[in-house]
This record gives sequence, C-alpha cells and structure tokens, in this order.
Amino acid sequence: MQLHIFSLADEVLGHLADYFVQVARQAIAARGKFTVALSGGSSPKKLYELLASPAYRDQVNWQQVFFFFGDERYVPHTDAESNYRMARLTLLDPLLIAPEQVFAIDTILSPAEAAANYTQTIERFFGDESVQLDLVLLGLGDNSHTASLFPHTPVLHDTSVGAREVFLEDKQVYRITLTAPLLNQARAVAFLVYGPDKAAAVQRVLTEAPNIEEFPAQLIVPTTGELHWFLDESAASKLPK
Repeated sequence: MQLHIFSLADEVLGHLADYFVQVARQAIAARGKFTVALSGGSSPKKLYELLASPAYRDQVNWQQVFFFFGDERYVPHTDAESNYRMARLTLLDPLLIAPEQVFAIDTILSPAEAAANYTQTIERFFGDESVQLDLVLLGLGDNSHTASLFPHTPVLHDTSVGAREVFLEDKQVYRITLTAPLLNQARAVAFLVYGPDKAAAVQRVLTEAPNIEEFPAQLIVPTTGELHWFLDESAASKLPK
C-alpha cells in the first residue's frame, strides 16, 4: 500500500489524474485496452471534470478505454443520484466516449436481476481471460464503506467474483456493488479521499485492527495489484505521523 498525501484537495486530484493517465497508457501499450471501474459520490466528480479538461483530455487514447462502475444506486439513469449520470455528464459525454465503451448497471431490472446481469456483462467482456480490471477508483464514506460495501451487510462475506445487490436497512434502498473479490483482482486500486470529515474514517480503516463488519474498506487488499490512497492533509490528519 502506498499513501500519497498532499496539502490541498486540488493537488490530490491532479496527482490522481496523472496516475490515471500513467496506468491507462501502460495498459493500452501492454494489452491494447484500458479497463477502469469508476466510483460515484461527490469526490470523484472533480476528478472526472479534470480528466475531461484540456489539460488531460489529449493524454489518453480514449477510444481504447472501457468504463465499468464499482457500484450504482438503484435509481433510473436519469436520476440526480445516479453514478452513471454523474460520470456521463462530467467525463463520458465531454470526451465523446462511444456507448459501446461504457458498461452501466441496468437499474430497470430488479436489484437481484441487475446484479446478475452486470456479472454476466463483465464475464462476457473478459471472455476467457480472468476478470481483472486495470484500475478501480474508490471513495470512502464517513462510515468506512467503499463502493456499496456497507457495514453489517451480507455482501461483505460474499466470495464470488461479480456484482451483488445490497439492501440498506437504515435508508430502505437498494444498491448494486462489485464484490470485494472482484475489486481485489484489479491490477491497481486507487482511493480518492479528501476533506476533514473523512479523517476519522481514514484513521479507522488504515490503523484499526481488522474488522470488516465495522470498517468494510479494510476488505480492499488487492491480490497481486497495487493499492494507493490519495489523500489531502485534512483527511490524513488523524493518521500516525
């Protein structure tokens, strides 16, 4: 695991954008394509806008990039809460990404069907190869969740490589998430976390004894790939010096 700590959130975003470009170029050079799982929420929105900006848009051969989603809220793709919608508006549409390069989770289906369908979609894409994404982008919630791996949910103990539906009792809503085993098969995983409100969660996940029920992000330990945390100083403020 590598920690990358910078003074300001804009520095964090810039260095993660640079890392994204680096991994994309390496993957395209080695295998002719770059596969990435996008994260939702507020933090990555600025990253996607940066990657679509003039400073970065010409640094990647976007025609060779294939986009998946680490998780999705169980809402229509037109809903303001949709991770797909956010990525489309900030990254995919500005870069003129072709529809066949984007693999969204079909939330028209029931939650269980949506998860099963997404598992099949991923398996079809990789074919005879193992399901190994080049890069997984992740965030961290105040309650130490990542993707839609929430505290005290059955998916935390799911050993399958695929997608699963998750019901959140407190909010009475469903989400669809990639399982930890699938995420951990990635060649690289990068957490993007900034802001003082995330400091306690960062401290718990990175320094507390293993307790996946309370701190689900501890599940993310790539089997053979790299693990990077991109943090600003406020998010890292509770870590040991």
